[in-house]
Amino acid sequence: MFMESLQLKKEEKKENNEEEIVCPICGSKEIIKDYERAEIVCKVCGCVIKENLFDEGPEWRAFDHEQKIKRCRVGAPITYTIHDKGLSTSIAWKNKDSYGKEISANKKAQLYRLRKWQRRLRVNDASERNLAFALSQLERLASKLNLPKHVHEHAARIYRNAVEKGLIRGRSIEGVVTAAIYAACRMCKVPRTLDEIAEVSRVDRKEIGRTYRFLARELGLKLTPTSPIDYVPRFASELGLPGEVESKAIQILKKAAEKGLTSGRGPTGVAAAAIYIASVLLGCRKTQREVAEVAGVTEVTIRNRYKELTEHLDIDVTL
Repeated sequence: MFMESLQLKKEEKKENNEEEIVCPICGSKEIIKDYERAEIVCKVCGCVIKENLFDEGPEWRAFDHEQKIKRCRVGAPITYTIHDKGLSTSIAWKNKDSYGKEISANKKAQLYRLRKWQRRLRVNDASERNLAFALSQLERLASKLNLPKHVHEHAARIYRNAVEKGLIRGRSIEGVVTAAIYAACRMCKVPRTLDEIAEVSRVDRKEIGRTYRFLARELGLKLTPTSPIDYVPRFASELGLPGEVESKAIQILKKAAEKGLTSGRGPTGVAAAAIYIASVLLGCRKTQREVAEVAGVTEVTIRNRYKELTEHLDIDVTL
């Protein structure tokens, strides 16, 4: 808790420093930051607003991500995907010293004991143990679904909010975790269907949907309906289609949304039909079966949506 409050104070100070600076003498907002003299000066009247400033950034430079990791001498930032938010230390399992040399047998036994007690101390009570188990399940599902880091973090935050409000009692941990992932995917516009999530989870589709609706109601999650456009980049990438086909499919879907052809229909089916039409128009033809397998819908659904889009949008497709 102390580390969390310290970090919050630092963030507040940072936000205050980034506020717009106004000259106290003339009220001008034209401010010059003189980095050589470490001063903040008013451009109009020349008043020195701040002086003897310190650069709180690192004294080293990094030109890529690998250099940044190597030269960084501080710990990792707070993450909600670990039960202790990553604030505790961890002892690596490599039996080597700081120079990369093998350590002696006595030291190995000592390190083994240290690791054992460190593992026990990180989880104090049953609630922390349950949270650690739930977040490990969340990491497994996020890895199988190939979700980005920000979606993983958002799902962990939703699950923690559910724990704080006592919404977990009487429900399976994996059911709530899976529902949190589905909600995070929708909120971050990285859509995954219920069927896709149910495939990698040990919970059936009906329970995921029921728990998801419960969490959305109790936590006040603002969830907009999934747009077919959100599915287009992923489907096009899995089919190996070029960017022109993806852009054309998005253009078709925007026109279809204007005419109300997407409302009341499954977004994956409409997205699949738009990709199929775009691939035919641009000469990168994919079969309906190939598109259906990637989108997780039937060929009949694609044909029905295909007919609706071509008829109402006056698209001439010569098969």
